Amino acid sequence: MGRLGARPGEPLAGPALIHPATRLRGELTLPGDKSISHRTLMLALLAEGESPISGASDGADVRSTAAIVAALGAAVERIEESGPNVRYRVVSPGHARLALPDLALDCGNSGTSLRLFAGILAGLPGTATLDGDASLRRRPVARIIEPLSAMGATLRAHDQDSHPPVTVTGHRSLRPIDWTTPVPSAQVKSAILLAGLVAAGTTRVRERVATRDHSERMLRARGVAVRSVGDGAGGSVIEIEGGMAVQAIDERVPGDPSAAAFWLVAAAVHPDAELTMRGVGVNPTRRAVIDLLARMGARIDESQTAGAAMAPDDGIGEPVADLIVRSSDLRAIDISPADVAAAIDEIPVLCLAATQARGRTTIRGAGELRHKESDRISGITAGLSALGARIAVDGDDLTIDGPIRLAGAPTDSLDDHRLAMTFAIAGLIADGRTSVARPGSAAISYPGFFSDLERIRA
Repeated sequence: MGRLGARPGEPLAGPALIHPATRLRGELTLPGDKSISHRTLMLALLAEGESPISGASDGADVRSTAAIVAALGAAVERIEESGPNVRYRVVSPGHARLALPDLALDCGNSGTSLRLFAGILAGLPGTATLDGDASLRRRPVARIIEPLSAMGATLRAHDQDSHPPVTVTGHRSLRPIDWTTPVPSAQVKSAILLAGLVAAGTTRVRERVATRDHSERMLRARGVAVRSVGDGAGGSVIEIEGGMAVQAIDERVPGDPSAAAFWLVAAAVHPDAELTMRGVGVNPTRRAVIDLLARMGARIDESQTAGAAMAPDDGIGEPVADLIVRSSDLRAIDISPADVAAAIDEIPVLCLAATQARGRTTIRGAGELRHKESDRISGITAGLSALGARIAVDGDDLTIDGPIRLAGAPTDSLDDHRLAMTFAIAGLIADGRTSVARPGSAAISYPGFFSDLERIRA
């Protein structure tokens, strides 16, 4: 494949050089779901007692969350497992006895850490600051400052309360609110729900487009009264009762569907491919990328993971499945704003899939991609265009014409893990050599990505 120059799980020091693969075969063990890993550690912090966690992501973002959990007063033990994931043993004094540190809490590159911990800090007496790296300091925070301030916390941020660092002064008793999120965001919803744990009454969050529901499921599993109902128009209303204690439980984290997306696309667009992934989370609010690829004609077989608890409707379990994907004849589809909201993290790699689909794929209402680790609309457009794709941007909409034969070229991840992995997958089907600048960003969510890429092309 060219020089990768790092042992499994280590970040790459220079550009990754990718050559086309003759075929793709193999079985992959995915990183633990990043969204669930974050939330499991945070809820273990709030619960009194011991919370064992297995199968957690070992990416840099989740490590940032684990470090903050320890800084707030829990004992956190990280135990390596065979494969890409780790176990954690968290012993916490419970929500009422957490202590705020004097130093800023470092969220690294993790927007999830910053936004969800803001909700937790809003319900703790005293003042603490959440900060991160240069990329995180460009992420918008007004969307969490407004609802948490309405609940009675005091939040201040740089650039007229627009960007991190964020300083939070919290209280043990907050006001319940009835809040409509202007932009679909599971992170904003979760921040409000976590603050709602100490609100005196019922807090409601109204979403015009329903977002991933891990927080709701996991709170219910830990004894907190959370209700979710559809609004009949594609949105939802979520209610949480304040004053309820979070209980400590054992948790096993399923495989990350966002990580699976790269291999689903790789096999679907490659002419000679068959890849298997075990134990992938298929939560109805996270599986949009699987369903969108199926609409495009991807050959994806899905079966229940042996021995796994499937509980998609009881509000507690996270459904999991084994996935097998094979070479496919893709066709163009229209990806709506609701689809974008449901598959926001997978849109870059879906753009790559669209370059190999017959016809014109449209992606509408993707403006939220401009506020991720990079401006992903600009980044994916520049990278795929360099490889020869026919991709155009009109405001927050994209159009991609296919199929097109890609040609290897230099690309730049912009230090964005989703872009780094997307361009590396493109290199498997592009003629000639593709280089990916700043590929080490993949370790944010998938430390072993390039090792897995090397293995499945053999």
